[in-house]
Amino acid sequence: MATRPVDRRTFLAGSASAAAAISLIGTQALGANDRIVAGFLGCGGRGRQLVAHVAARDDSQIAYVCDLDPSRLAPGIANVEKHTGKKPKGVADYRTILEDKDVDVFFNATPDHWHVLPVIHACQAGKDAYVEKPLSHNIWEGRQAVRAARKHKRIVQLGTQNRSAPYCTAAADYIRSGKLGDVYLCRVFNMKTRGAVPPRPDGQPPKGVDYDRWLGPAPKRPFNPNHFHYRWHWFWDYSGGDIINDGVHQIDLARWLVGRTLPKSVVCTGGKFAFANDAQDTPDTQNVHWEYDKLTMTFELTLWTPYMRKTSMKRRDLDEFPNWPFSATRIELYGTKGLMMMSRHGGGWQAFDTKAKVAAEHHGRRPGDHHIANFFDCVRSRKRANADVEEGHLSTVLCHLGNISYRVGGRRLAFNAKTERFVDDDEANRLVKRGGRPPYAIPEDL
Repeated sequence: MATRPVDRRTFLAGSASAAAAISLIGTQALGANDRIVAGFLGCGGRGRQLVAHVAARDDSQIAYVCDLDPSRLAPGIANVEKHTGKKPKGVADYRTILEDKDVDVFFNATPDHWHVLPVIHACQAGKDAYVEKPLSHNIWEGRQAVRAARKHKRIVQLGTQNRSAPYCTAAADYIRSGKLGDVYLCRVFNMKTRGAVPPRPDGQPPKGVDYDRWLGPAPKRPFNPNHFHYRWHWFWDYSGGDIINDGVHQIDLARWLVGRTLPKSVVCTGGKFAFANDAQDTPDTQNVHWEYDKLTMTFELTLWTPYMRKTSMKRRDLDEFPNWPFSATRIELYGTKGLMMMSRHGGGWQAFDTKAKVAAEHHGRRPGDHHIANFFDCVRSRKRANADVEEGHLSTVLCHLGNISYRVGGRRLAFNAKTERFVDDDEANRLVKRGGRPPYAIPEDL
């Protein structure tokens, strides 16, 4: 079927006319022997890793890579060619991928503030999508991503890979069996060492980079190296610090294990203590309490603790457990019959009984290939993915809740899970949504 031309600015604005035009492109049913044709947005570190996972499959074809930074696009093309022996098309505008009727799936590995808009456009274009964590920059736009997926009947998988790890499923089954008893306390940790972000002067963007488009939905501001590759993580305009950069993995796994959705209240304390005078917006020390009925869930973050260690990549795939007290990204689940220590992305778990003896344990393995396999399986079967967009939204909301409490002074905020808004708090509710910057605003009409 021929593709109707779509005006690029109209497409980017998410208008109803654009959605109607690209709906003609929709993905057709795939047979078991059909290759799934993929396009990739984002050629940075995570984009390269995703390419390696997909290229390893014999039922995939990588047709496109996209990046608006030429210094990343060229290596991105070479990376695909290295893994597959075939050179993909390299483009600077992701809408070129979505306009191609032969593309089935769209991978998005961009900075956080660019996660939702391309996913909505992918859904409108009839493409299934895999988007890196976190789902969203703010609560409202995350819900819009869910609505788009449901309206256009698309498979959307979030890059929270623990959902596809067999050892994590075994932990969930152990808890559901009642062997841990009633779990009333869950503690989530994200404690590591990261340097300061020294102030740097504004300047000119790198040659060939469309910096206005890189800013996208974020407020317009002069180029600054601290607001560009990687360091954007620590500024509110683009992300939410390490709770949402790395902690969302543990938070999502913990929320799955305890079987809860959204809390009734949140309070967050902390600050910039170790890096008080650097350029970052987000805290280097953070403690979040989410209150559910008969459950308290906490999150503890530090970025200045050199004795805490993330489990090494090698050890995550061995029959060894972390040194639990110094495991930087562990989860602790306290039940009336026992305690579970849990590692994310491999490393396994151990459950201890009331006599502090090991009652059960399961070694772990890194789940990246399992997660991509689940996504591809769901593209074929049309079943919802393990890390379905709505599950990803709920876990990302927990991060947003903590950050919003922090940003309004660390006060306790009551939250209405049905409306996804705070109760009687206009200041907090102003952070639930941002208007966006035309023509990059998240569309109201999906």
